[in-house]
Amino acid sequence: MEIFLLFFGAVLVNNVILSRFLGVCPFLGVSKKVETATGMGMAVTFVMTLASIISYLVYNYILVLLRIEFLYTIAFILVIASLVQLVEIVIQKISPTLYQALGVFLPLITTNCAVLGIAILNMENYHDSLFKSIVHGLGAAVGFTLAIVLLAGIREKIEYNDIPKAFQGFSIVLITAGLMAIAFLGFDGLF
Repeated sequence: MEIFLLFFGAVLVNNVILSRFLGVCPFLGVSKKVETATGMGMAVTFVMTLASIISYLVYNYILVLLRIEFLYTIAFILVIASLVQLVEIVIQKISPTLYQALGVFLPLITTNCAVLGIAILNMENYHDSLFKSIVHGLGAAVGFTLAIVLLAGIREKIEYNDIPKAFQGFSIVLITAGLMAIAFLGFDGLF
């Protein structure tokens, strides 16, 4: 039951974008089309989940043993950068159209504060359990994907509506993201 609550808490209540405000740049930049948002979400899910595993192992079996825990941020950045390079190579081979659609945002996963933030949160809160670290990382990644795909779907619908001139463009996107954050806040009492 605790694992279930940890996962769904990370997806809905402590959503990495809508609650912690980590990863807002790709959230707003890649959410113009559902297909692109889904691809970005899958890439972030893969990187965030693997980064949770590898960061746990690096922290507990290298940094702690060498008594250089203070270097965890640098170590986690190196882990994430390596994983992003792997994802970029795989996506380029498997789906060139998705690779083209993601464009500059794919290498930017390296600097996505959501991925690094979850690795650091896992180290601070779940450094004693690899399984909890994996579940939290996967839940945060699914929450990221859910939020970005929902915003992309809403943006596609909004595009064809008559919006007052003052709210056109980025203004309506920020208002929509704010309303989504309020909606996700409604899950706070459940988990």
